[in-house]
Amino acid sequence: MATGESGQRVGRAVRENPLLVVLVVLAVVLAGDIVRKLLGGGLVVNDLVSLLWNGTILGLSVGLAGVGLAMTYSILRFANFAHGDLMTSGAFAGWIATFLVAGFGQFAFDALAHLGGPFALNTNDLGVSVTNTPLAIVLGLVVAAVFAALLALVLDRIVFKPMRDEGGIALLIASVGVALVLRYLIVFTLQAGRRGLTAGQKTPSIRLTFGGGTFTVNAHEVTLVVLAAGLMLGTHLLLKYTKLGKAMRAMADNEDLARVTGIPTERVVRATWLLGGGLTGAAGYLVALEQGTITTTLGWSLLLLIFAAVILGGIGSIYGAMLGGLVIGISSRLSLVWLPESFILVGAFSVMIVMLLLRPSGLLGGVTTA
Repeated sequence: MATGESGQRVGRAVRENPLLVVLVVLAVVLAGDIVRKLLGGGLVVNDLVSLLWNGTILGLSVGLAGVGLAMTYSILRFANFAHGDLMTSGAFAGWIATFLVAGFGQFAFDALAHLGGPFALNTNDLGVSVTNTPLAIVLGLVVAAVFAALLALVLDRIVFKPMRDEGGIALLIASVGVALVLRYLIVFTLQAGRRGLTAGQKTPSIRLTFGGGTFTVNAHEVTLVVLAAGLMLGTHLLLKYTKLGKAMRAMADNEDLARVTGIPTERVVRATWLLGGGLTGAAGYLVALEQGTITTTLGWSLLLLIFAAVILGGIGSIYGAMLGGLVIGISSRLSLVWLPESFILVGAFSVMIVMLLLRPSGLLGGVTTA
């Protein structure tokens, strides 16, 4: 009897969610193919572990940056396309501060303030790394977060606040304009081009062995993983246990009701821009630290992945952005088992599309700060 009832429930679930069945079957097939490749020698354990590690790094980078985007959407209800260039602005500010501290008294001010640029500063001579110049790295991270936070607040006061009653489309278009202004201000003042940041020779690393192969994990990758996870945890604690966090969650759920109950909504909006901007600037700095280079398109090149993470997790959900970032990062790297590296984004966006077909509201569903 119980077996018959279970069969009926399974049959009803299959009829109601045929895409879910397809997804489960596909996941089983892909997992089986990975096992087959591991046993047959087409894929070694070391390569699989390396893909998972790199996917975690990318996922935490995208997730941390996505938290700021989810925050502004949950409170202000518009997609901020200037988010990527805000990330770039914070990264540049932080790395200028890092160079100034690390090279004080050794190199010309112009070379340090322009991150080398046309002055061809030798980054190996400067020797920036988390172990060689820890004070400069910490100060740079703080400057990146503070600068991006203040810049986000200024942009809101000048551009977004006067337009709030115009609707999401007008704000979206305005944010595209803001993105272009920020990017080309950096280009005009610091000049375009990829800049080296860290000294590879002075960055400690360890070799890990799995299944007879080895891959390298360096101190900057570990720093990104630890700090990104720590900042996400700090955001959770703030939202869960502080008065500001409760006010933000109340506004995300119902702004009118929050205003009626006496919550200072404009103060919460300012705090949202400051907190979201700070996390975004920190994310940009950490991404540049892990990559060892910085460009004027650093944030713009990650913007699609950031939006994908936010949409996958549930538009406006901060925890959804964290989870969505990890799913996007790991799935994009694992897709390299079957796809060439030039198709790396295909795997990430395929996962997003399939998940949204199954659950349109996202993994954690709906517009909610919590």
